[in-house]
Amino acid sequence: MSNPAVPPRSLAEALRARDDASLAALLRARPDLITPVPTDLTQLATRAGTRASVVRALERLDRFALQTAEALAVAADPAPYEELRALLTGDGGDPAVSAALPRALATLREQALVWGDDDRLRLVRTARELLAPSPQHPSPTGLGPTVQEATAGMSPGRIQDIVTATGLGSTHDAVSAVASLTALFKDRKRMSALLAGLPEESREVLTRLVWGPPYGQVTADPAAHLRRLLDLGLLVPTAPGTVVLPREVALHLRGGRAHRAVEPLPPAVEPAATHSPQVVDATAAGQAYTALATVEELLKDWDEGGPAVLRAGGLSVRDLKRTAVALDVAEPVAAFWVELAYAAGLLASDGEADERYAATPAHDEWLEQPAAQRWARLAEAWLAATRVSGLVGGRDAKERALSTLGPGLDRSAAPEVRHRVLTLLAGLPEGASPSKESVLARLRWERPLRGPQREDDLRSRLAEWTLAQAELLGVTGRGALSGHGRALLGATRKTPDQVPQGPGDKLPVHHRPTVAEPLSPAEQVTASATAARLLAPLLPEPLDHVLLQADLTAVAPGPLQRSLAEVLDVLADVESKGGATVYRFTPGSVRRALDAGQSASDLHAFLAAHARTPVPQPLTYLIDDVARRHGHLRIGAASAYVRCDDDAVLNEILADKRAAGLRLRRLAPTVLAAQADPAALLDGLRAMGFAPAAESAEGDVLITRAHAHRTPPRTAPEPVPDGPPVPDATLLSAAIRAIRAGDLASTTPRRQSDQPLPGTGELPRTNSAETLATMQAAVLTGEALWIGYVNAEGAASQRLIAPVRVEGGFVTAYDHTADEVRTYPLHRVTGVAELADEA
Repeated sequence: MSNPAVPPRSLAEALRARDDASLAALLRARPDLITPVPTDLTQLATRAGTRASVVRALERLDRFALQTAEALAVAADPAPYEELRALLTGDGGDPAVSAALPRALATLREQALVWGDDDRLRLVRTARELLAPSPQHPSPTGLGPTVQEATAGMSPGRIQDIVTATGLGSTHDAVSAVASLTALFKDRKRMSALLAGLPEESREVLTRLVWGPPYGQVTADPAAHLRRLLDLGLLVPTAPGTVVLPREVALHLRGGRAHRAVEPLPPAVEPAATHSPQVVDATAAGQAYTALATVEELLKDWDEGGPAVLRAGGLSVRDLKRTAVALDVAEPVAAFWVELAYAAGLLASDGEADERYAATPAHDEWLEQPAAQRWARLAEAWLAATRVSGLVGGRDAKERALSTLGPGLDRSAAPEVRHRVLTLLAGLPEGASPSKESVLARLRWERPLRGPQREDDLRSRLAEWTLAQAELLGVTGRGALSGHGRALLGATRKTPDQVPQGPGDKLPVHHRPTVAEPLSPAEQVTASATAARLLAPLLPEPLDHVLLQADLTAVAPGPLQRSLAEVLDVLADVESKGGATVYRFTPGSVRRALDAGQSASDLHAFLAAHARTPVPQPLTYLIDDVARRHGHLRIGAASAYVRCDDDAVLNEILADKRAAGLRLRRLAPTVLAAQADPAALLDGLRAMGFAPAAESAEGDVLITRAHAHRTPPRTAPEPVPDGPPVPDATLLSAAIRAIRAGDLASTTPRRQSDQPLPGTGELPRTNSAETLATMQAAVLTGEALWIGYVNAEGAASQRLIAPVRVEGGFVTAYDHTADEVRTYPLHRVTGVAELADEA
């Protein structure tokens, strides 16, 4: 541990001065630093300064923390705290910015983007390179280079001319001249006097450049007002025809502010409307039931084998349109339901040669669960899914079309955005629905884009899709989060917006910057069960009856029991859907039920048992009439034949012109042969108004039922992680112990020898005899040793051990680096070194 009284000279020393809780916060905020676990704090600091890690950390800062880092990037290096505050508040000061700055600076320090005491704040070099202004990468501050940077390629004579023109005394060298000019531009009083002597046209030019971009174009012979600015160094040439406004000049014109608009506080999520919580829950429950019915209908439509899989993967545009028509929804909504069923593991491709989509075995198990549990499974899958159905119909980076169930739809940020949007809704009063604009504004503050802000950025689109899909799924009702939606988020615990920040925190609750924290898998299981329990009483109870009407229709006034619905789907055709479903009985639907093995008496008994109204006489006649003719004709395989005991019926068929295509001929008074297969013959005679039945080779009537097609067992698709997972407490504790031990080993002084020094990356080198003798001596004296070790995979490391026993070619020792007792083969030890006495 470093001496806290001595200012750190590097990021590694600053990390060394931290306690374990602070290191744990760093590794939790930047989990990429722990994969794999660093050997010591020097390696941790090096990894924290790599470009990829710094970019990821900057992308996860809120707007004010990012503005603070941007201000540090244009400040001196190192910069005192007062200079940083002046860049953010300006000459006039801003109490809100001053109050929020310590919190933003603490965030940057916690994430190892800033280190040093308040009098010497340093931005990590990589972050400075990313955020500092440059011609290739303009700064979001709109500032240009400093006077020193802008005049780096200028001749000394030209610099002396500028110094003389400003009224400063000439100097002996260009360095002191630039320093004198910089001091002038930073002096508010002298700078104001210099600008006051400029013509109005010159001041207008500076005004146009002051907030950026700081670069402008001039001709080879500039006008007098531009020449005056160039002579005074208020504009500096950077290339032929290009000039730049120096940073110090721009800051004076801005009143010392690095940003035009500083946003220390997140925008509040404003309620757009307020409803009764009971109305919200009832609306959401009704939509949840509709969601279940839609997914069931989708999978029923694909029960015998769904659409074919495209060669490149996914669903064709034609099949998506057909599915949308079958579900009576728009194509984007159909894509959402298909992707949701896929995310929940209810459908997949069957993997056969003629690959098709079909329901999975998990679908049959899902159907047997109570409705509330089925909804919870869908909602849980939606929350965690990284596949984004809203991208369907767009193009990928290679201009290939993105299709439903196809590749390229994964976006790792989707789960975090969904959780955050719903968490913002949970922070509102119950029954309050937010305006979409306020939600998007809050998300843009929490995760701003570096560079120009775009209205169509991915996070904003994900948020808009989240609001729409939450309503479709029944997580929200009338735009407000439902009670079971809150439970699904685990919102019974305190959300970050509700956690008190201590007596010194004066920010309103809804202004505190927070980040959504998805539940752990175990917590999510509990939350889903709670949500299902809250939703169950709100869902309508399945009915065991229908209302029969004289126009050959049946009305289901609500959801039907599964067994009743399955039989009715075969016996009748669905005519309309909604709060009540209307079924229509037709000769074709009754014949379908008879083909499935039902008899007329079975159908009469079924209707009598499940009808709350008397069975209408027309329906009874329809069933009896179709049943009387059903099976009167028998069709089998000869190539195909028609058999009937009534030769008059066969004469009628032969005389019908519509039978010409079947090429029938009489073999016997009761048998006709056809040059068509049995299926075509069945369809042809049914089209002519007959009701034939297929028979087996033994003469028995074949019962035709739809054969459900299932895929082999499939697991739901795994979400694509958004970087390394956040380490849990156990991993953090073990990693910090290992890092501390490795740092102790690498910084422990050793006795003077010709061995490499710790931390150089070189392993100690001794011969086998010296290694063995030193080990044996350390066992007797109890001293610790510094060893070099190469494991079975060839990875080399330096370790601090206390030998306990040496025998059989192995050394057993307490390894301070790993904080445990280990046994090492002596032939893998490259060398040993004794520690210094003061260690």
